[in-house]
Amino acid sequence: MANGTGPLGGGNARPTMADIARELGVAKITVSRALSDSPTVKESTRRLIRDTAERMGYRLNISARNLRQQRTRTIAVVIEMAPSHDRLMSEPYPLSLLGGIMQELTAAGQNMVLTTIELFAQHPPSADGVILLGQGVHDDAAAAIEATGLPYVVWGAAHGPPGRVVVGSDNRAGGRLAADYLRARGRRALLFLGETQHGEVEDRLQGFADALKGSDAAVIDRIACAFTAAAGREAIDRLLAEGTAFDGVFAASDAIAMGAIEALQARGLSVPGDVSVVGFDDSPGAAIVSPKLTTIRQDWAVGGELLAKKVLDLVAGKGADSRAMSVELVARES
Repeated sequence: MANGTGPLGGGNARPTMADIARELGVAKITVSRALSDSPTVKESTRRLIRDTAERMGYRLNISARNLRQQRTRTIAVVIEMAPSHDRLMSEPYPLSLLGGIMQELTAAGQNMVLTTIELFAQHPPSADGVILLGQGVHDDAAAAIEATGLPYVVWGAAHGPPGRVVVGSDNRAGGRLAADYLRARGRRALLFLGETQHGEVEDRLQGFADALKGSDAAVIDRIACAFTAAAGREAIDRLLAEGTAFDGVFAASDAIAMGAIEALQARGLSVPGDVSVVGFDDSPGAAIVSPKLTTIRQDWAVGGELLAKKVLDLVAGKGADSRAMSVELVARES
């Protein structure tokens, strides 16, 4: 070092977090979290990264770190879904989740800023932590939030990294309940409607299929469709036009189920006389459509409260665990 050469042989250049990450073969975000004592990095890894940083001559910018760590008392709530004519932001999802989140954050003296994943990526708000509603197709939305280095929790399914904190419903159990219900009513040729690129929907289908193994009932087709009534109508219209015979439908959302019922009735088929239909969510409309919709209930309001509590724990440096909430089948007329 007497010749003024730094530890990386780059003159007087100081090593960066990226240099430390390359040295250890870890992600830069992991180095950043470890050097800021984030609880999301286990103690042994934090110690290794700190020791390596010291050995390499890395100097933590204390003033910048302190600036980053100043509390804004604000939590960013990011909605993954894109609003459309068929799927409005004013529907029960995400409003019911937002109600639970707001109630808990307000009680804790915290502010909330609401944005979409697209706007968050372009203009990240100043916040202490993030609640993400919806993981996105192939987990892309959750990965974008992860890259910020902020403490965050996700509403969805536990399909991501082991350390990610996820709150959601027990979707596999919901799928099993739907299968048992349809089988008990003598339904044997079953359809599944929903986009399985979403982790929650994938779990609903998996639970549904698992419960049918070894029985005389089977999933004869799986149709990918958006969470809208229009998508449900289109899927059923296409199958009926092709001459596909079925007597039971499990839809990944109530909106899809309602669209499916409309299409069946428009073709002169009786629900549940000819075809039984089960939805998922127990949205307010499920109890007022005709016939009233049998569905799997998930408690969005409680889910919102849990999301808020867990992100505040992470912001405070405490641990937090994922939670899969129980679901129940609400039997009605369909």
